[in-house]
Amino acid sequence: MSLTIDRTERRRQRFASIAQKQGAFVVLAILLIVGTFSFDTFATRYSLTNIVVGSSFLAIVALGMTFVILTGGIDLSVGSVFALGGVLAAYGSEYGFIGALLLPVVVCGAIGALQGFFIAYGRMAPFIVTLAGLLGVRGVVFAITDEGSVTPDVESDAFISLGQDGPLGFTWSVVLMLVAYAIAAVVLHRTSAGQSALAIGGSEDAANLMGLPVPRIKLTVYLMSGLLAGLAGALNAARSSSGVTTVGVGMELEAIAAVVIGGTLLTGGRGGVAGTLAGVLLLGVIQKYINLIGDLSSSYQNVVSGLFLLAVVVVQTTLSRNRGP
Repeated sequence: MSLTIDRTERRRQRFASIAQKQGAFVVLAILLIVGTFSFDTFATRYSLTNIVVGSSFLAIVALGMTFVILTGGIDLSVGSVFALGGVLAAYGSEYGFIGALLLPVVVCGAIGALQGFFIAYGRMAPFIVTLAGLLGVRGVVFAITDEGSVTPDVESDAFISLGQDGPLGFTWSVVLMLVAYAIAAVVLHRTSAGQSALAIGGSEDAANLMGLPVPRIKLTVYLMSGLLAGLAGALNAARSSSGVTTVGVGMELEAIAAVVIGGTLLTGGRGGVAGTLAGVLLLGVIQKYINLIGDLSSSYQNVVSGLFLLAVVVVQTTLSRNRGP
């Protein structure tokens, strides 16, 4: 009898583990199928391309957020850093393609590294440090744009092509996104740095006892988060041909939602980048559903998105408990 119970328990834990890891892909596939048969314009090439292109910027931001959350941290500053990246790209475009790309990446990466330094070496709470970053960086954005009254234009045609041109109807920002995810997957699963990040999220005390470079890994993931948020902001500026100051508000919450929906535990130590990409696309498909329905006000759209996220978090928490240690 006990043997039968043990087998049943192992099957239950195995199912919970698979569901947590692959749940976002399954739900995404279901929504794509339902959308195809429910809306005439859903499965067109134009519609699906718009979903992918529109989701590419959030996907790049969420990639950095994934590594931060895997270590047990959080980065609330990415929305403001995203906006700063776009403004800096527009200003840097005065010096051509290289200036438009390097200026936001370097500055935003430095902001991420500074936050990581306070968190890793100053032992300050990530929530407090990055909340200060959210407010401070947004203040910088308004300061360099005369309280938001100035919207700098992107002057480099070559840089604009990153956000508006590309292969197979997609933009080069989508290509960069896919390359970034491929590299991140290799780093996470095939390098000691990636395994160290997972170990830190699982138990920081155990990671210290193992001799892992905990402070250095923490600083690195926040640097990566800032750099990728700045890159995403720059690519968004290329798409819109200007550095819009009001973008990125609430983006940190969308990035966190995508990471959690993708199966990464909010407490860290378990998850992956492929699930995050599925989570981003899932949010994009849900938004497409809402747009196609057409008769929902913006308030009700937020309610639908919020309820969906709550349901996903409840399911993820339940599955995490059922899968065992």
